[in-house]
Amino acid sequence: MSYVIRSVRAHEWPAAKELRLAALQDPVAPLAFLETYEAAVARPDSFWQERTAKGAEGADGAQTVIAEAPDGQWVGTVTVLMEEPGTTDWAGFPVERKQGHLVGVFVRPEERGSGLTDVLFDATVEWAWAHGAERVRLIVHEDNGRAQRFYRKAGFEPTGVVVPLGSAPGESELEFALERV
Repeated sequence: MSYVIRSVRAHEWPAAKELRLAALQDPVAPLAFLETYEAAVARPDSFWQERTAKGAEGADGAQTVIAEAPDGQWVGTVTVLMEEPGTTDWAGFPVERKQGHLVGVFVRPEERGSGLTDVLFDATVEWAWAHGAERVRLIVHEDNGRAQRFYRKAGFEPTGVVVPLGSAPGESELEFALERV
C-alpha cells in the first residue's frame, strides 16, 4: 500500500478531530497524551477548527503531518510545534534556542510496524529544520518504554531533563532530543 504523507489543511478539522479522539482511546493514551478522551470529545467544533488551522499547511508556528491511506482514512499523525528562544515551554522551562517540539504522535494500531511513524517523523523533523530549528525534541512518559525505544531508533537521545507530571504526583516525563548536524 502507498500512503500520502502531508500536512493537514484547515478545512480538514473533522478528520483531525476523529484521529485525535481515536488516539485518546488507545490503551497507552494515559501515558502518551496530556488530555483525556472525555475532555476532548466535549470540546466544541470551534476548538477543533482553531487547533487544525494552527498546524495546517502554510502555518509557521506548527505543522501537523498525517499519513493518509489509499482509501482516504487518516492512519497516523505527528505535530511539530516551534519554540522560540527566550520563551517558556508548556512545562514552564526556559527555551534557550529555536527548536521543534514533536507532540501528538499516533499511528492506528493496525498500521503499527509498517514504517509510517518513521516517515511521519522524517517529515516533521525536516519541516522543523526548514523553519530554522537547531534541534527537535519530544517529551515521553518515563513508563512508556515502547515509545522510548522507537525514539532512540529514530535518533533521539535522552537529554537528562526530567519533567514532573503535576497531574500525576510521583510520575515524570523525560526529554529526548535530536540535534541538528
